[in-house]
Formats: sequence, structure tokens, C-alpha cells
Amino acid sequence: DAGTIRGMVNFVGDAPANAAIDMSEEQVCAAKHPGGASAEAVVASGGRLANVFIHIKEGLTGDHPAPGGQALIDQVGCVYHPHVIGVQVGQEIAFRNSDGILHNIKAAPTANRTFNISQPTNMTSTRTFTTAEVMVPVQCDVHGWMQMYIGVVAHPYFGVSGADGSFTIANLPPGTYTVEAWHEKYGVQTQQVTVAPNGTADLAFEYSAAMAANAVVPLGEPIDPHDHGPVRTTAVGSPASH
Repeated sequence: DAGTIRGMVNFVGDAPANAAIDMSEEQVCAAKHPGGASAEAVVASGGRLANVFIHIKEGLTGDHPAPGGQALIDQVGCVYHPHVIGVQVGQEIAFRNSDGILHNIKAAPTANRTFNISQPTNMTSTRTFTTAEVMVPVQCDVHGWMQMYIGVVAHPYFGVSGADGSFTIANLPPGTYTVEAWHEKYGVQTQQVTVAPNGTADLAFEYSAAMAANAVVPLGEPIDPHDHGPVRTTAVGSPASH
């Protein structure tokens, strides 16, 4: 009886230009961006908006165990890939350093414990979050332009809009839900949608450049400057140790 939400995030007006990133002091990364690099705060083209995190905020019942597979966040060319990602509470997140130069991964949640992981070379470190939180900002202190966001939810019903603005939330039990969309510059919106048994519900969110002035994106101060717990690390390409 499971249904699907098929969605689109539209963007009205002219998208602002993203700031250029000067990587001249980090040639290993600069070489991976021969055409130059720019920030990813607003990725909009053709009237669509990417990097919007969409999740079911209200209406679900029951428990949803975390999946066994890892969520991967890679650092390539001094840029986080992806820029926005969703994970479940308890799901393992692998932070990979594919650049082979010093990075640090500083997460500043408010509901979870913060952490700051040093990665001086090619390696992978893992972490999990224990509490739902939308969103968790992550940055690299070594390269100040490196920023990304993690949406932590207690269920598997979430998505991130792609370059074409589209997203899909599948395998939903029939019901009426409150769906929330989050964008780092343009803020939060919610809508209600009803998913019929075996049905597909269409849903569209709309953002515009004018929204930036009024957006209140819920990001708080970290509760602890560092996570001093043990960090598990493995070489890139090796299975994570447990």
C-alpha cells in the first residue's frame, strides 16, 4: 500500500551569483577546479533550486530502525560532496578525505554532541548522531569555504532536491503528512500532503531571492566545542574497523 511523494523545488527570479573561492594557496585543490570554484549556497538554474532538504516532519508513527549502510561525505578538491545530505538517527556517516591534505571536520549540532575530527591524509572517519536534528552544519577550519549540512531524522522519509529541483520520497505508508523543506539561505517552508495507498502525491515548494532577507534558518550554537571521544579511522578503500 506504500505511496510516493514526487516533488519539485521551484525558484522565482534571478539567482544571486555565488562567491568565487580563492584556492591559490592550496594548489592540490585548485588543480581540481581548472575553471575556478565557487560557493554552493545557491544552486539554481532554469527556475529550479538544488540542495533543499525535504523531510516528513509530522504524521509518521512507529519506530524506524537505522539502515545498515553508511552515508558517505567525501572531500574532493577542498569541497564537500554532497553539499547537503540526509541521514537517519543512528546511521553511520563516513567522512572521507580524498584530497590527501589536511582537513578537519567540525560539526556544530545543538541537539547532538559536537565533534571536530582531524584528517591529515587520505583516510575515512565515522560518526553517528543520536538525536533528530535539522540541520547540522559542518565546516573545515583549514579551508574556511568548505561548508555543508546534514539533516538528521528518525525515519527514512527524506530527500534532497537535485540540480533539476526534483526530489522523491518513496515507500510512504498512506496518510496525511506535514512536509518540511529547508534551504540554507532561503529558510524553511512546510506543506501538508495526503498520500493514498499505492498512490503518488505531487508536491511543489517555491523559493525566491527576496526570501533571503527574512529567512530564519534554525541553526544554533554548539553545545560543546569538541567531541573528545574516540575517532575510528581507516585508510581510504579499507573497510571500517569496529
